[in-house]
Amino acid sequence: MSTERIRLHSVTDLRFPLRFRFVLAVISISLIGCHAGGPSDDAPNPTTAPADLADRVRDYASALHEDAPYRPPNDTQRQAFTESLTRLGATPSAADDELRSLGLAVARGVDERTGRPYAIAATEPDAEQGWGLYLVDLGHSARLAVQVPHPANDLRTADIGLELFRRVPGAVLAVAGTHRRVAAGAGDVAHRADSMFHALAERHSRDHLPQVQLHGFDDASLDSADLVLSPGATARTPRIEEIADGLDRSLRVCRAWTRDCGELEGRHNRQGGAAAEHGAFFAHVEINRTTRDSPTGRDDVVRVLAEALDGG
Repeated sequence: MSTERIRLHSVTDLRFPLRFRFVLAVISISLIGCHAGGPSDDAPNPTTAPADLADRVRDYASALHEDAPYRPPNDTQRQAFTESLTRLGATPSAADDELRSLGLAVARGVDERTGRPYAIAATEPDAEQGWGLYLVDLGHSARLAVQVPHPANDLRTADIGLELFRRVPGAVLAVAGTHRRVAAGAGDVAHRADSMFHALAERHSRDHLPQVQLHGFDDASLDSADLVLSPGATARTPRIEEIADGLDRSLRVCRAWTRDCGELEGRHNRQGGAAAEHGAFFAHVEINRTTRDSPTGRDDVVRVLAEALDGG
């Protein structure tokens, strides 16, 4: 087993382009899974430690470019994807095979930070099928959806999303697989309903799973606030008030339901619209660059969100 682990870590040090580093890491994890009994084992063996999740998510986000090709999935593919992803814990072998047939690489492991088993499914960065990266906690039933629609544009939102995933057992992390300007905006999943990202969000809304969507803005866009909090198209709730109160202790929060927060309120966000239609909780969180660049600022945001949303 030590040979496979050494090989896995060495992959991340090779001087390949980021998109190939990601694919090589997934292949290495798959080989380790086969050695330990196969990637579809119900309980992944803790000794088959995967590559660090933070590196994988960060590399994925940084490999996305606006000149990449992009083809949105069709209705059949979106339905197959959501059904398979939500069954990763219940019917692992069948779910893995279905996701792979759709063109996603699938791997399973145990997060070295939390000790919780997970599954990760992802398309190749910058591929025509730029359908995203999805991380599912297999140790608990789903209780929170964390969404990162613009990982290449809103810097560090993918990092914040992963930290929130780790803080809340039962979280599902969705990271878009495109730059927001791909194909004249066709890859901007926050404003499109024809993506895998949106299909999963809609499924979560139907299941009444709370959703948090993370965005970023330049400080100059709203210099009076560090963070804009909005329910998007959904109604204001005591829970979003609780989040605002918690964030207010360390950050300047613009509450979109009490005052104008510029063009940062996410009123036309498609995932927020789906949440409103099904009566699900949705929080649109816009974070300025200074806060995203600060380890303390990022931790404050994650801590407050986790405290308010852990448990659904």
